[in-house]
Amino acid sequence: MTTDARLASLHRLHQQVELELAEALSHKSTDESDIKKLKLRKLAIKQQMEKLRLSD
Repeated sequence: MTTDARLASLHRLHQQVELELAEALSHKSTDESDIKKLKLRKLAIKQQMEKLRLSD
């Protein structure tokens, strides 16, 4: 997979997790640990994207 393709894939995944997080935050019944997991996953994806950009 090329770097551009990997970045595009990660960007789509980042957007998907962002939507999941927004949905979780809109429900008061969502557990804080679930929200924290989504935020950490989103951050990890963002860090992967930055690492790829810097290595190019």
